[in-house]
Amino acid sequence: MYSFVPNEVRKLFTILFGAVVTTALFLLYGCRTDEVILPPEEEHKGDTVLSQVVGLYLLNEGNMGSNKATLDYYDFTTATYTRNIYSAANPDIAQSLGDVGNDLQIYGNRLYAVINASNLVEVMDARTAKHIGTIEVPNCRYLTFKDGYGYVTSYAGPIVSDASKAQIGYVAKFDTASLQIVSTCLVGYQPDELTIVGNTLYVANSGGYMSPNYENTLSVIDLTTFKETSRIPVAVNLWRVRRDGHNRLWVSSRGNYKTVQPKLYCLDTQTNKVIDFLAVNVSDMYICGDSLYTCSGDYYSSNTSYHIINTQTRKIVANQWFNDPTVEIEVPYGVMVHPITKDIFVTDAKNYVEPGALWCIGQDGKAKWSVRTGDIPAHFAALYN
Repeated sequence: MYSFVPNEVRKLFTILFGAVVTTALFLLYGCRTDEVILPPEEEHKGDTVLSQVVGLYLLNEGNMGSNKATLDYYDFTTATYTRNIYSAANPDIAQSLGDVGNDLQIYGNRLYAVINASNLVEVMDARTAKHIGTIEVPNCRYLTFKDGYGYVTSYAGPIVSDASKAQIGYVAKFDTASLQIVSTCLVGYQPDELTIVGNTLYVANSGGYMSPNYENTLSVIDLTTFKETSRIPVAVNLWRVRRDGHNRLWVSSRGNYKTVQPKLYCLDTQTNKVIDFLAVNVSDMYICGDSLYTCSGDYYSSNTSYHIINTQTRKIVANQWFNDPTVEIEVPYGVMVHPITKDIFVTDAKNYVEPGALWCIGQDGKAKWSVRTGDIPAHFAALYN
């Protein structure tokens, strides 16, 4: 994820280069030109695993302005990791995925990749990664789905560093059959992740462009009317929002990077009230059963953290995932857990400008394998048989 807020500024190079290209990127709506097309590469890693989970997609963000968002795939049935599969699957398309991959989801038989600075959602066949179509959404962020419709958050306007130019965000509703936007719903400034419980859509409003006046609420949307019905005060600069098996929401706050520290909040969706919080910084999180895995990394301070939280008791049960000295991760960035083997997959963004790494860590805390990825590996999607 990338936006102009203090803890997400990758390097001075990124800020300077991003500022120059931002306006051009937005004017060239959905443009993916002038990038270098990298050939696919295969590498054998680990042992074959036969289950209903046959593969794992990994979306590499690529640094802003570089047009280097790429898609990798790990095949559990052959233990083969393939880098940059999009160009191989689409030789007749002269473009790559585009600028800044921000989210990746599978719904039905289609794979959806949110390409933030290219202002589009790329739609592919989930089995082959072949291009099906695109959905144009300005400054799009994250996706969720229900009953044949997709919902994507949008910052509504171009990427900016000037709060006076920021616009109120919205959620776009699109038909997954026609790939046409059918409705929009205004929410707060700079909405990020979103999730559905029953017939209610919850949206984390960050206000990331509005420093120091960040947003601090979750928008509550009735999916029947597709109208915002209320907002739930939580904490400043919200980002991640995930639903557990008890219909509770886990919502991360990035704080204000100065006096307000990041925290992880738990909400009861029956009352729409905060019932607990933990002093945990979250870059990414993943829920598997009653276990919530979090990771956090900061390139500049070298502070990293890994937690496992019991979603039923709302207590931290582990402050580390691994006990293997061979595991060397600079900036933990994305996490996913295999639902059958319980292997933990964690990405390393390294310095944000060179290829990252994907680590597979077993239940015993020992590394099984690692592999080179694209730049800024971030978002997972499991492919089921």
